[in-house]
Amino acid sequence: MTTIAFWKPFGVLTRFTDEQGRPTLAEWIDIPHLLPAGRLDRDSEGLLLLSDDPRLRGDLTASPHPRVYLAQVEGKVEIPALEQLEKGVVVQGRRTAPARARMIAEPEWLPPRDPPIRIRRHIPDMWIELSITEGRNRQVRRMTAAVGHPTLRLVRWAVGPITLEGLAPGAWRELAHPELVELREALL
Repeated sequence: MTTIAFWKPFGVLTRFTDEQGRPTLAEWIDIPHLLPAGRLDRDSEGLLLLSDDPRLRGDLTASPHPRVYLAQVEGKVEIPALEQLEKGVVVQGRRTAPARARMIAEPEWLPPRDPPIRIRRHIPDMWIELSITEGRNRQVRRMTAAVGHPTLRLVRWAVGPITLEGLAPGAWRELAHPELVELREALL
């Protein structure tokens, strides 16, 4: 069985084909039988796990486990907004599970996005780290918007114990056996 960690670049679809000719995983990954374990929106970037193990893919899609995101958001984030995120916010009529949220400095290791985000001279932006256990559609973007801070750039840093560390946009690496064991334990 093969499982890889891939840094999905901005603008890439989380699939291998597209009738409209948009960039897909096929431009970076040519390993037979690998399929994404979950999704990451086209306008988001960062860690995507792919595997030929259907059980692992199913567990990563269905079971609650930590996912850590770095979000560049519009506006000056105050403590009450972080507290709201931590308690859970109503998104599409349902409250999200409690999250961990904290302000962080702009990650120095993060390369500039291509294309760059739109900068507004009179509206500040900040970075937050948000750890969630659900995987609802566009959840982080909807959560930050619900507390008045739309997401400008979203990078998934970690899925369980697996992180982007050592990868660059468009690069991937195969997970070692101890990492897979640790990942499976995080899903229990």
